[in-house]
Amino acid sequence: MQGSILILDDNKSVLTALELLLQPEFGTVTCLRNPNVLMSTIRGKKPDVVLLDMNFKAGINSGNEGIYWLNQIQKYDPSISVIMITAFGDIELAVKAVKEGAFDFVLKPWDNNKLISTLHAALKLRRSKTESASLRKTTDNLKKEINSSSKITIGQSEPMRRVMDMVKKVAKTDANIFITGENGTGKELIAREIHRYSTRSSEIMLSVDMGAISETLFESELFGHTKGSFTDAKEDRLGKFETADNGTLFLDEIGNLPLALQAKLLTALQNRTIIRIGSNKPIPVNIRLISATNKNIHKMVADGLFREDLLYRINTITIELPPLRERGTDIQLLADFFLNRYGTKYDKHGLTLNRKAIDKLMNYSWPGNIRELQHSIEKAVILADSRIIDESGFTFNDESFVNTGGISNLTIDEMEKEMIKSRIRNENGNMSNVAKKLGITRQTLYNKIKRYDL
Repeated sequence: MQGSILILDDNKSVLTALELLLQPEFGTVTCLRNPNVLMSTIRGKKPDVVLLDMNFKAGINSGNEGIYWLNQIQKYDPSISVIMITAFGDIELAVKAVKEGAFDFVLKPWDNNKLISTLHAALKLRRSKTESASLRKTTDNLKKEINSSSKITIGQSEPMRRVMDMVKKVAKTDANIFITGENGTGKELIAREIHRYSTRSSEIMLSVDMGAISETLFESELFGHTKGSFTDAKEDRLGKFETADNGTLFLDEIGNLPLALQAKLLTALQNRTIIRIGSNKPIPVNIRLISATNKNIHKMVADGLFREDLLYRINTITIELPPLRERGTDIQLLADFFLNRYGTKYDKHGLTLNRKAIDKLMNYSWPGNIRELQHSIEKAVILADSRIIDESGFTFNDESFVNTGGISNLTIDEMEKEMIKSRIRNENGNMSNVAKKLGITRQTLYNKIKRYDL
C-alpha cells in the first residue's frame, strides 16, 4: 500500500527498527530524531501519517512535548493522521493525545502486525479526509460556476428600478417568489438576482425548465430514483429538489406543467419532503422556491388548467417584469452591453451603433424582448464590416410587430402565437431553428404549437 510515513523519535535504534519494518509496506518512510525540524520536514515531505514519540528530553515523561507537536501538525494540516508512540506507563498520556486529535497510539515494544494494521487504517483515514476536502472544494467551485451566470445589465428605467427595489426587499426572506412576464424579459436573470441577494447565495441555484420535462420523467427528474426502480435506473440518482437542497430552486415555465403533475409538485412543496421513485422513505428538502411563467396564470386557474392551491403555494410574492418596449432607454443600454459582449467574443473591438441604428432599435416593439435584442445584436456584430453599425445591420422578421400601433389590440398570447407562426414561416418549418431563434427548447416549442393549434 503506497503512502508516506514520517517517524519522529529520539531513540536511534527505534527509528532503525521502524524503518526496516515499514519500508516494504509504504512508499516513503522518513525518520527524524530532532523535533525542531519536524514542521519544516512536514512542509517539504507532506507525509500522510506521522508516528510521533511522546517524550524527547531525558528524564522528562510528561508527554507535553508530544502533545505540543501534535497540535502544531493539526494546525498545519488537520488531515494528517498522527499516531503517538508511548511506553506502557504513559497510556493515560496517550489517551489524552487521542482526545486532542491523535488517530491512535502504539505501545513500546510494539506488535509488528498490529502496528502495520494501525498505520494502514490511519492512511485510509488520511485519504478519506483528503478526498472529502477535494470534493468540498470542487463542490464550492461548481456552485460558484453555476451561480455566476453571465451578468446582464438590469437597466435603469423606472419600471426596472421598481422591480429591483422589490427584489432587494424580498431576497433576504425565504418567501416563495412568482415571476411573471412575456417571453425573453429576463425572468431567470431576476431569479438569479434574488438568489444573489439572499442568505443562500453561497449555495447553488438550480434552474428547471418545467415545459421541457416529459410526464414520464417528471418524478425522476424532480425527486430522483433508486437503483432498479425502473428499467434504465442503473444507479441511485438525486432529483432536482435534493440537488438544490439549502439553495434556490427555480421552476421556469411552470404554467406548462400538466394538471396531473401539478398535484405531485404541490405535495412536495407542502410537505417539504420528496420520495424517490422506488423508495418509501421521505427525504426532507430545504429550498427557496422561485417560479416563473409567461402565461396568464389566473386565467388558467379560471379555465381549470392550473391548480389554485398550487398558485397560492408558489406566489407569496409576485414580481411582474415589464416588456422591453416599456423600458425606454434600457433598449440602448442593453444594446451597448451586448455590442461589447459580442464584440469581445468575435474579436471585433470598438464597435458602435450610429444614430439611425439606435433609432431603429428604439422604435421596434421587441416582441421577443431582451432575448430577441440579444440575438439581433449578435447577428449584427457577426456581419459587421466596419466599426460603425448602421440601421441596415438590423432586419426584423415580421413588420406587424413594429411599433406602429397595431400591436396594441393584441393580447400577450396572441402576440406569442403570431410570433411563432412568423418564425415557422421564416425558417421553412425547421423546428430546431425556430426554437433556437425564439430562445426556447424544442419541447417547449411543441407544447406551444399544440396549445395554439398551429
